[in-house]
Amino acid sequence: MLTVGGNPLGLFDGLAARSEILSFKQSYSKGANMRCHEVDYSIIGDDMQMVEVELDHGETVIAEAGAMNYMEDGIEFEARLGDGSQPDEGVMGKLLSVGKRVLASESIFMTHFTNRSRGKKRVAFAAPYPGKIVPLNLADMGEQVICQKDAFLAAALGTQVSITFTKRLGAGFFGGEGFILQTLRGDGMAFVHACGTVVEREMRGETLRVDTGCIVGFTSGIDYSIERAGNLKSMFFGGEGLFLATLAGRGTVWLQSLPFSRMADRIVQHAPRLGGTRKGEGGGFSLNLGG
Repeated sequence: MLTVGGNPLGLFDGLAARSEILSFKQSYSKGANMRCHEVDYSIIGDDMQMVEVELDHGETVIAEAGAMNYMEDGIEFEARLGDGSQPDEGVMGKLLSVGKRVLASESIFMTHFTNRSRGKKRVAFAAPYPGKIVPLNLADMGEQVICQKDAFLAAALGTQVSITFTKRLGAGFFGGEGFILQTLRGDGMAFVHACGTVVEREMRGETLRVDTGCIVGFTSGIDYSIERAGNLKSMFFGGEGLFLATLAGRGTVWLQSLPFSRMADRIVQHAPRLGGTRKGEGGGFSLNLGG
């Protein structure tokens, strides 16, 4: 339930997400009923991370177009419409999925990387901006995670990557990420990225007020709402925006320290050719001390 100035607006339903942030190699063994491919992985780096996925013969990992960093010989890649999770999906279903991705400003194609060799091979994916990569074992999260738009990086074949539109107008207008979210469904590994440092918080009934752009995701036990950021003076001159997100309940919350939009705004602000001002470069003139 959203409350702005004491008036309930009921803006947003809870989201589902659960993950562990790991910095070393993990291997997951599932039962015979597993739908997604089993993949091993390792997270490389610290502040500008990439994920290296190890594929056995015949295994496939899907990724957003342009996310691949390097791959070993024996891996073949192909751009396809959709994520391949529903090979028997009809034409109308595929067109609907493509239409949603177009509305979300996403590429209509996803890249499928398959190991065609006999041995194990590796392919690596990197985020498009500085930050952390969060591995998600969907089997431990109710087989569904909803995260911010553009967060998806890669996942095991069988993972359904779809676009979700918020059900209530208020969250779309004031929620920081618009009407569009990403939904990941499956029982394998998926990888999302966030800007800056990722903070994982376990909430046990308390309330947390957060800048709307700093939310990466949270579990279904968390109630998400938007409220006014203090009085009118604080809203317009406090520098924290007009609205803040309120997270309450029991579950896990993932936050990012630097929303990409904030970083992009600061870059534009200091780019002279884009209307910004030059700073920290000697006041715009140089002094030649050479002979």
